[in-house]
Amino acid sequence: MGYIEPAPIKDKSNPFESMMSRFNIAAEVLGLDEQVYNVLKSPSKQVSVSLPITMDDGSIKVFEGHRVIHSNILGPSKGGIRYAMDVHLDEVKALAAWMTWKCAVVDIPYGGAKGGIKCNPRQMSAGEIERLTRAYTQAMTGVFGPDRDIPAPDMGTGPREMAWLMDEYSRSMGTTVNAVVTGKPLVLGGSLGRVEATGRGVMVSALAAMEKLKINPYHANIAVQGFGNVGSFAALLLAERGCTVVAVSDISGAYYNEKGIDIKKAIEYRDNNKGSLEGWDGAELMADAEELLLLDVDVLVPAAVEDVIHSGNVDKIKAKLIVEGANGPTSAEADRVINEKGIMAVPDILANAGGVTVSYFEWVQNRLGYKWTRERVNRRSDRIMKDAFDKVYQASQKYDIPMRIAAYVVAIDKVAETYKFRGGF
Repeated sequence: MGYIEPAPIKDKSNPFESMMSRFNIAAEVLGLDEQVYNVLKSPSKQVSVSLPITMDDGSIKVFEGHRVIHSNILGPSKGGIRYAMDVHLDEVKALAAWMTWKCAVVDIPYGGAKGGIKCNPRQMSAGEIERLTRAYTQAMTGVFGPDRDIPAPDMGTGPREMAWLMDEYSRSMGTTVNAVVTGKPLVLGGSLGRVEATGRGVMVSALAAMEKLKINPYHANIAVQGFGNVGSFAALLLAERGCTVVAVSDISGAYYNEKGIDIKKAIEYRDNNKGSLEGWDGAELMADAEELLLLDVDVLVPAAVEDVIHSGNVDKIKAKLIVEGANGPTSAEADRVINEKGIMAVPDILANAGGVTVSYFEWVQNRLGYKWTRERVNRRSDRIMKDAFDKVYQASQKYDIPMRIAAYVVAIDKVAETYKFRGGF
């Protein structure tokens, strides 16, 4: 079959368009029925709300909130809620669709959803954020539910906001409903292993890909862009398994040490320095942080933001393997060049699905009313991630397509099959 050229697309394009360009190629590879294609490309529900909130100074400000449910064919929909100024409906739609494919790739019984509120949480007090979160939950009471739609944290939100959401939803139901949301604090039914889950999934995916490419972890050099939750845990866990992490970066810049960076010390420094590596002397500060992506390493892990690998820099990338910790770090334009260069890229919907996998475990534990040990959570999530990688790799070999398209093929095929069995025709 080989690689199919995606439709031309502007680099910093509409994220929904970017997702659709890959979806269309996978649909073509599968020979997807037109009726199923039309069902899967359209979100099943979009809810937009206006949220008037009393601010600390007594003024009333109206915020715009969204929740998009892309699919509930496999089960209740699942997806994070982001608080950011650039939240808009097209982005939320694209992220909801990505969640559908992500859940299908790792074979967990969820559809995809995403939510967001257009706000700047950094300029708001805890009280204002709490009132906003509770108002949003009230507005979405008919949407959320442990058997309907299960939110989670995303950019700008965390366990604190999920606790407020759970409490507000529980009040409206008249009973405690832990399973309505994941990513909660441990005392409210959160899961052990959740914090490192996404980074752990990146590590499992990277090691599985290195095995296929015959890269020995003990001789492998790794560069990690982004030193937040995902990047720092991916770096730490890969270093623990013998890899040499030669470069890491965060908002303060990129740090390089060819002999290898002591990731434990870097994390300690960051945690004691307001979450930043600024001023760290465990590695040399690179003149240009962007250069980290172009280092001659075996494995590159982009774990920061979207579209960092684009048509302007993809020609200079030297890594043999790219493992996407962030959502959408490679633009659709850059995909083509990566494939021409023969670089294996483990796509975001596979590599960073460890987070949603452990979110699913949190929901299962809440439903059972029984907590699992960290070892059990890790063992089960590692197995799911490894099985998912093997399935995607087999599809890429079978159809002679890149891993990204293969991940979409596996996901779309599962959702389409389920749709037919549920009586979609």
